[in-house]
Amino acid sequence: MSSNTSVKKIQFADATLNDPRWAIVKARSAEADGKFYYGVRTTGVYCRPSCAARPARPENVSFYETREEAEQAGLRPCKRCQPDRPTLAEQHTTRVTQACRIIEGMENIPTLDVLARQAGMSTYHFHRVFKQVTGLTPRQYAVVQREKKVRDELGHGGSVTDAIFDAGYGSNSRFYEKSNKILGMTPTRYRAGGIDTKIRFAIGECSLGSILVAQSDRGICAILLGEDAEKLVRELQDNFPRADLIGGDADFEQLVAQVVGFIEAPGIGLDLPLDVRGTSFQQRVWQALCEIPVGQTVSYTDIARRIGSPRSVRAVAQACAANRLAVAIPCHRVVRNDGGLAGYRWGVERKRSLLEKEKEAGEETWA
Repeated sequence: MSSNTSVKKIQFADATLNDPRWAIVKARSAEADGKFYYGVRTTGVYCRPSCAARPARPENVSFYETREEAEQAGLRPCKRCQPDRPTLAEQHTTRVTQACRIIEGMENIPTLDVLARQAGMSTYHFHRVFKQVTGLTPRQYAVVQREKKVRDELGHGGSVTDAIFDAGYGSNSRFYEKSNKILGMTPTRYRAGGIDTKIRFAIGECSLGSILVAQSDRGICAILLGEDAEKLVRELQDNFPRADLIGGDADFEQLVAQVVGFIEAPGIGLDLPLDVRGTSFQQRVWQALCEIPVGQTVSYTDIARRIGSPRSVRAVAQACAANRLAVAIPCHRVVRNDGGLAGYRWGVERKRSLLEKEKEAGEETWA
């Protein structure tokens, strides 16, 4: 072997060993499938990162962003991992998407057996895959869609009874048992845009800017933060366009002061009745958020795991963004996997400030 050839091999090996993708290939990580491919010069094939074939020598490996790049380099797809076909995750996503369309199109909730047969899987495997992809079980997804449909039907007018049956509820009584949790009020009031619903509110000031606290007869239904008090009121009006919004009296302003006090000194705690409205998945996420101790943070991935849906990280982030109860449901305690501050409904700077105050409160507790 010539010295030039030896030098080139060493250079190729060093380039591969210093590439972070090499560790992923050695770990055969299926999570990286579709994100890049690696080729082996000696065999003339390219593979997925998860390929179960015997590892190639690093000096013979090249990395490619796409299948097209690998094939343009003269490589052919590996017969073992078949990188030119959809990944298993992509196949699962396609089948679950088809199942979701079936659920959305059926008047009654389909059985697990029916959905599994349509997807070509066993009931156990389908149930597990569906939850991994959506963050919900098939039945939970069907219930969420039915709740969404009844809200849409009520918004279009017509009789409440028709809306309830058109959404797939078998009887009025079954829906009315859950209507407060689903709509936050009776169906008639919801259809009327919250008419006759009394919501007291007041606006205060804190170190984070303006704060609006609103309370229905069930509990605190909104804690909003911002720079412009008028915008906060308009946001509340948009949620209840025909509700009776009542400015808070002195007693209610004491409640606002309690929330402001918690923001400024998190160590005192906040114990208020909450009027929490959302889908079953959102409520699972929000409950998990409320279990995060003051002064601690967790990642979106951690929350997904805690609620038993490890692949629903994006859905967890969306549930955090849908939270209307700032600080009471502490979505500010959720950060990226690297500890960085991701987006926050009321601004990243407010999120940073809240976390700093909570960290200080924790240090004082241990001092």
